[in-house]
Amino acid sequence: MNGQSKSVPVVLTFAGSDPSGGAGIQADIKTMHAHGVFGASVITAVTAQNTVAVLASYELPAAVVATQLDAVLDDLDISAAKTGMLASPEIIGTVTGKLSARGPRALVVDPVMISKSGYKLLNDNAIDALKRELLPLALIVTPNLHEAAALTGSGPIETIRQMSNTAEKIRAMGPEAVLIKGGHLPAEQEAVDLFYDGSKTMEFRSERLDQKHTHGTGCTYSAAIAANLARGLPLLDAVGHAKNYITEAIRQAPGIGKGVGPLNHFVEVPGSE
Repeated sequence: MNGQSKSVPVVLTFAGSDPSGGAGIQADIKTMHAHGVFGASVITAVTAQNTVAVLASYELPAAVVATQLDAVLDDLDISAAKTGMLASPEIIGTVTGKLSARGPRALVVDPVMISKSGYKLLNDNAIDALKRELLPLALIVTPNLHEAAALTGSGPIETIRQMSNTAEKIRAMGPEAVLIKGGHLPAEQEAVDLFYDGSKTMEFRSERLDQKHTHGTGCTYSAAIAANLARGLPLLDAVGHAKNYITEAIRQAPGIGKGVGPLNHFVEVPGSE
């Protein structure tokens, strides 16, 4: 049984690195440990970024990604996984091929495409691969408004109705559920995220915070969902707890950096006792 403790679930993240510590692999592992699970990682790209901008990004060869993944899967029992920055069709193909054969069913897909500063993190020719190969493996996919529009080829999403229609289109691509993050929805005074699983639609609402420090929000949110799934929470509860966590992590952001700073990943996690 590999000698590992069954009392600590293991969550695996696939993402790029962030040397400033607020997003990507670093944010994911902080979030997972804050939720009482053990975070393992497969690095897909090395970025040079900080709270002001992404300066450069270097995707790793798919063979290196594959070797990292084999090393983890050969040794650890993975309870849940999440994907973030996957960069290229080759990396997406590598990840999906191995996850379909050996990965956990609890897979959270955060379809990372572009940074807050406007730097492209997913190649244009990788979007079709993401839709065709990765989304059908997902328990839940968590796009923001821009990513949801890019996945469906629609125009700007500006209303709850448009979010709902877009969620239906994304779910038709294969994931069991969709969570569209509407924090920048212009017509809403609250931060509204819309969940759809084919049979029910739910809105997760929180106050819209006057807070510029939101670096790594998408990474942190999806990592929290994956951690909650690994802890045994049903999907809706995993999303609800993650929504509460991300709201407090933004509210209590430490104000680090000269630009859009990171969240406080070590706020109290609901239900973590």
